[in-house]
Amino acid sequence: MTVIRPFDSIAATDLRLAGGKGANLGELTRAGLPVPPGFVITTAAYDDFLARTEMRNKIIEASGRVPVDDHEAADAAAHDIAELFAGSAVPDELITEITAAYADLAGKSGEAEPAVAVRSSATAEDLGDASFAGQQDTYLNIRGADALVAAVRDCWASLWTPRAIAYRGQHGVGADDLSLAVAVQLLIDADAAGVLFTANPTNGRRDETVIAAAWGLGESVVGGSVTTDSIVLRRNDDQWSVRSREIADKQVQTVRTATGTTEVEVPVQRRRAPVLTEAETVELADLGHRVAEHYGRPMDLEWARDKQQLWLLQARPVTALPDPVGDPPTDWTVPDRNRMYFRASIVEMMPEPLTPLFGDLIEPAVVGSLQALFSELIADVPEGMTTFPTINGYAYYGYSWKALGYLTWKAAPLMLRMFRSGQANAETRWGQTYHPDYLQAVSDWAAKDRTQLTAAELLAGVRALLLAGCRYYTGVQQVIPVAAMSETTFTKLYRTLRRPGDPEPTTYVLGLESSPMRAERELYRLARWCVDQPELLAVLGSDDPHRVVFGDRPDSVPDQVWWQWQERIGTYLQAFGHTISDLDFANPVAADEPSAVIETLRYYTRDGAADPTERQRRLATERERASKQLLDRLDPVRRRLVEPVLRKAQEYGGLREDALADVGLAWPLIRSLLAELGGRLRDAGVIEGPDDVYWLTAAHLDLAAAAMDRGAALVSAGSVEDRKMTWRGRRTVSPPQLLPKTGPVKLMEPWMPSVDADGQHGPTLRGLGASGGTVTARACVITDRADFARMEPGMIIVAKITTPAYTPLFAMAGGVVTDVGGPLSHSSIVAREYGIPAVLGTGAATQRIKHGDEITVDGTAGTVTLAADEEVDHDREAAVGDGGAASNGGRRRAVLVAAGAGAGAAAAVAMLRRRARRRRPTGPTSGKAST
Repeated sequence: MTVIRPFDSIAATDLRLAGGKGANLGELTRAGLPVPPGFVITTAAYDDFLARTEMRNKIIEASGRVPVDDHEAADAAAHDIAELFAGSAVPDELITEITAAYADLAGKSGEAEPAVAVRSSATAEDLGDASFAGQQDTYLNIRGADALVAAVRDCWASLWTPRAIAYRGQHGVGADDLSLAVAVQLLIDADAAGVLFTANPTNGRRDETVIAAAWGLGESVVGGSVTTDSIVLRRNDDQWSVRSREIADKQVQTVRTATGTTEVEVPVQRRRAPVLTEAETVELADLGHRVAEHYGRPMDLEWARDKQQLWLLQARPVTALPDPVGDPPTDWTVPDRNRMYFRASIVEMMPEPLTPLFGDLIEPAVVGSLQALFSELIADVPEGMTTFPTINGYAYYGYSWKALGYLTWKAAPLMLRMFRSGQANAETRWGQTYHPDYLQAVSDWAAKDRTQLTAAELLAGVRALLLAGCRYYTGVQQVIPVAAMSETTFTKLYRTLRRPGDPEPTTYVLGLESSPMRAERELYRLARWCVDQPELLAVLGSDDPHRVVFGDRPDSVPDQVWWQWQERIGTYLQAFGHTISDLDFANPVAADEPSAVIETLRYYTRDGAADPTERQRRLATERERASKQLLDRLDPVRRRLVEPVLRKAQEYGGLREDALADVGLAWPLIRSLLAELGGRLRDAGVIEGPDDVYWLTAAHLDLAAAAMDRGAALVSAGSVEDRKMTWRGRRTVSPPQLLPKTGPVKLMEPWMPSVDADGQHGPTLRGLGASGGTVTARACVITDRADFARMEPGMIIVAKITTPAYTPLFAMAGGVVTDVGGPLSHSSIVAREYGIPAVLGTGAATQRIKHGDEITVDGTAGTVTLAADEEVDHDREAAVGDGGAASNGGRRRAVLVAAGAGAGAAAAVAMLRRRARRRRPTGPTSGKAST
C-alpha cells in the first residue's frame, strides 16, 4: 500500500488525505512558490495504524468522556492515549516507505541523512473558519530514518494531547472521523525566520501586510519567546510602501543542536540590528501577495531565510479577521475659519461618524428646519446663519460669530416667549404643532405601498420624513431649555432654603411620568405574562432575540401561546420600537432589532426583578411628600416664588423625556423605504446587499433612482467597502467638541457636553457627576445597538451617549458612564430614577474602557477609575453640588447642551462674559515544538 505522496502531487482540496498543513504545502509547491522539498505520510497510514492496533475505539472512548473546559479530564485522557501509542509498533511496510521517501529527499539535499522538520497535519486544522494552530506537535532537526519513524508516531500521538482534546471540544469537532497526516520537509538552515500575514490582523486591512522577523529558526517566533522586528507594508497600485518598522531587542534565537534545537542568546551586535533588508521585506510581501491571490483570501504564512533565498514553510487561512479599518483622521481643518463649529444639541444624537447617505441628507434637513424656526421666531433672519457640515465624517453645527452675536441680541425675548403661558410657549407649540405635524407626516407616508412607489418616490419619502423629524426636533429644542432652566433655577432657590436633613434637590423631580417609564412598565407586565408560559419562557431564555420576535413558531410552543406572544410583543414594539440609539438611520431601531428589549424582558422574568411600577410609585410618593413639606413651611412670599418654579421643573421633566422619546417616530418607516430601495439596487447588481444603500452618496442614489425608473443602465456605486473602511477609521477617534481649537472658540469649552478627550490621561477619567453614589463592577461597552445583548445584570453601561432606546438596559445596570451628556441629559435623569451612579461627559470613556473591565464609578465626585485598585480621586474642582445637581459651571454648560443651536446658544454667548471654573478637567528546548 502506497501511503506517501510528494508535495507536488497534493492540492489544497486533498484535506482528507494530507491534512490541513500537508494540503497547503502541496498547493504552494504546485503553484511554483518556494517551498522546501518534502512529502506527506497521508492519513491512510494513521488509519491503518489504528486499525492494526485496534486503538480507534479506545481513543474515542477516552476522549469522549472529557467535558468541555475540564482540563483535568483532558490530561487524564491524553495520558491514557499516549500510553497506547507508546506501546504500539509502526508497521514494517510503512517503515519501508518512510525510509525510501527519506532517501529520495536525501538525494535532493546532497546529504546522507539530512535534517528534516516533521509536522503534524490534522484533518481539522488550517481551515477557513478555524486554524487549530498549535494543537499538534512539530519535531525539528530530525536526522536518520529511525528517528524519523519515531517522530511520525509521536506526531500521531500529538493529535490527542490535552490542549488538542480541549480545543476541539470547544469548537465542537468530534473524534469519530478525525485523522492525521504527517508532513516531512527538508529543514532550512535558517539564519532568520518569522511569520507573515497578508492582511493586517489588528485593523483588518487587506491592502496591508504584516511581517514579524527574528534571528534563527522560527520556533522562537511561533513560541513567543522572542520580541520580533515588526514591519507593516501597504500595497497601492502594485507598489509597496513601508507604513511602520519597529526593530526589536531580539535577545534569544532558536538554533540547531546535534539532536534537536535550543534557544541561545543573540550576539550583542545583532540584537538591535534589522533582520531583513528593505529589498527582502518587499520580496516577502510580494510572496505573501502571490499566495493570497492564489487562494483568493488572506493567508497566514511561516517563512525562513537561508544563505540562498527566502522560503515558505507553512500556510493557513487567516481566521477571525476584523473588518478593515481606515487611517484615523488627524487633520481637523474647518471649512470656514470665520465660523465656530461645535458638537452639541442634535449632534449629541449623532455620536458616531455619519454614513455617507445620512450625512448627505441630514445637512439640508437640519439647516432647513433651523432656518424655518428662526424665520418664525425672529424677523429678518439672514440666510446662511447656520451650516451643518461633516468634518472627518462627524457632524458639527457651524455658526459665524456675527450670527451668534445676532442671536445673543434676540435671546432674551425668545426665552421669555418659551416660558410664558399661552399658545406661544414651548409646551403648547410642541403639543399642538410639532408633534401632530410629525405624526401626520409619518402617517401619510405609512399609508403608501412602498412596493408600488418608484425609486425616486422612495427617495423622496426618505427626504420628507427626515425633514419632518428634524423639524420635530426643533420643537423639542424649545422644550429642553425650559426643562433645563426650570430645574436648575429650582435647585438654586432650594439651596438657599435647604435645612440640615432636608432631601436632595433631585428628590423633587423623581418618579415623574414619561414615555420611557411607560415603556418600562409595559415590558415588565409582558415579562410577568411570559413567566406563566413555561414553553415560551424556555425559548425566550435560549434563543436569538431577533428570531424569538420575527421567527417561526418553535415546535415546543403551543399555537395559542405563540399567537398571543406575537400580538403582545408586536403591540409593544409598535408603541415603543421607534426609540433611537443613534440618529443616523443606518442604525436599526428596536422595531427591527429588539435585542435590548428581549434582554431586559429576560431579566424581568427572573425571581427578584424589581417592579418598575412600585419603584416609580415610591419615588412619586416621596416627591409629593417632600414638595408638600417644603411649600408648607415657607412663608407666603417665598412660597409664591418657589412653587411655580418647582411645578414647572416637575412638569417639564417628564415632558422633556416624552418629547425626546418620539424623535425617531419616522425612523422605522425611513428604514423600510431604504430597504425597498436597497433591495432593488441589489437586484440590479449595483450593490451587494440592501444595507449597502446607506453607504451610497445622495448624488449617486439620485442618479440610480432616475435610471431605474426609466429603465436605463445603472452606474457603479464605487467601492462601498472603501467607504466602510474609512468610516471605521474615523470611528476610532474622539472628535473635538469645538473647532478650530484656537482663538475665541476655546472660551466655549466649559459649555460643551463633554470633556475634550485629549485632556483625559491616567487611571482616572473626569466627567460630570450626574447621579450620586459609588459602584465597582464590570463595564458593558456599547458602541451600537448590536452591543445591547452583551448587557448583564449589575454591569456598568459605558456608551458615547444614552437615549430613550437605552432605557430597558437601565433596569439591569449598576451604573452609567458616557462620553457625552449633561446634568439634564437622558442618562442623568434615568440614572437618578433608578438610583444608580452616573458620570457623564467624560469625552473618552468608550476609547479608554474595554468591555468587561472592572471600573469604579463615583457619581458624586464625577470620576471613573479604570482599575479597581486605583485610588479614586475626589477632587471636587468641577464636581457637583447637592445630590448630583451641577455646579455653576456645570449648569451653564447644561443650558447650552439643552438649548443647542437655538436661543440657548445665544444665551451661552452672553455667558462668556462671566468667568467659569474650568475642569482640570528562557532556557534550552528539545526539538519538539507546537505548530
